[in-house]
Amino acid sequence: MKRRSFIRVVGGGVIVAATIGGVVYSGCTQSMPAGAIAAWKGPGPQDDIRRWLVGYAILAPHSHNLQSWLVDLSIPNEIGLSCDLTRVLPQADPYGRQIMMSHGTFLELLDIAARECGLRADITLFPEGAFSRTKLDQRPIAQIRLSVDSSVSKDPLFAQIVFRLTNRAAYDALRSVPVDVLQAMTESVQAYPVQFGFIGRDQPETLRLHREIANEAWAIELTTPRVIMETYNVLRVGAAEIDQHRDGLYVLDRIPILMNQVGLFDRSKPPAPNDYATTSQIASFASNINTTPNFLWLTSASNDRVTQVNAGRAYMRLQLAATAAGISLQPLSQALQEYPEQASTYAKIHRLLDAAQTHRTVQMWVRAGYAPQIGPAPRRGVEAQLLSASA
Repeated sequence: MKRRSFIRVVGGGVIVAATIGGVVYSGCTQSMPAGAIAAWKGPGPQDDIRRWLVGYAILAPHSHNLQSWLVDLSIPNEIGLSCDLTRVLPQADPYGRQIMMSHGTFLELLDIAARECGLRADITLFPEGAFSRTKLDQRPIAQIRLSVDSSVSKDPLFAQIVFRLTNRAAYDALRSVPVDVLQAMTESVQAYPVQFGFIGRDQPETLRLHREIANEAWAIELTTPRVIMETYNVLRVGAAEIDQHRDGLYVLDRIPILMNQVGLFDRSKPPAPNDYATTSQIASFASNINTTPNFLWLTSASNDRVTQVNAGRAYMRLQLAATAAGISLQPLSQALQEYPEQASTYAKIHRLLDAAQTHRTVQMWVRAGYAPQIGPAPRRGVEAQLLSASA
């Protein structure tokens, strides 16, 4: 491995690529398997309208694309939602706050889809009681009762569901999010107990601080072995792995695929902090972050489980409103994660957003701007999300 190059991993990272057998391979990529992204075409006609609704709800963003939603259709005209506890992030998200938000995004899309076909979705959160502050359990997160209601109005954001994507690429550094779009995003979250804030190029020093904290938090995540291993455990290399799992993060570039085939891409252990694999990822992330013209955030006065779910619902609306205006978003979750190594960046971002001073919780922090077009992430499909008793 005397000669090295690197390729970009979907999700913002970079992996070292070696010359194999003395031959430098080109950066040719495999194609995303059609079946892995078929869900993005929409669910199509269904015998059970609930499956149609779930077909849109599974297009919601989820931490690490784990898709931990478990759907119960055993009660007629109702949908139960719980969490697959094998699809969580105990290292990066030890209290499950981000997982709760990921269930909120699901619920918001389900509600929007229900409105599209004249249904009212009465959502009861935590019908058997909320989880503790520090631990998730098997109790349901929500029970949704569906009923026909002619007074229900369609939501214009429905049209954006199949176009919503998380974009981690470099943004146009000189093109800010327009004021009218920021206003539309502000209005999109008003139904939920969150405050929306934003900053742009007109405040260069504060913008610099946002970028600095994001970069610091990313470096911490990459150099905390147990945390980066959670990412490696859900990293799918090549079309075959993507098609098999249809979840997690993924890479389709030929070089890491070849390395994986010959045993040179070891996902069983984390790279050392000074390895090129680590330093290159840090540099690549910084390069993209430093193109960011706007940062946006959502804060809440409390941080109970209901608030976390509703913050996820608010973010879902925020992203759909951004999508409608051609704006890309990328959540910056690292500094909001509650494991010990991130304590300093957690405190810094809360201070910068005046959340520490007002005893508020930063539920979501994202970069925003105009970015090149990308393709959708894999989805497991409706059947994979159904509890076996109701399949």
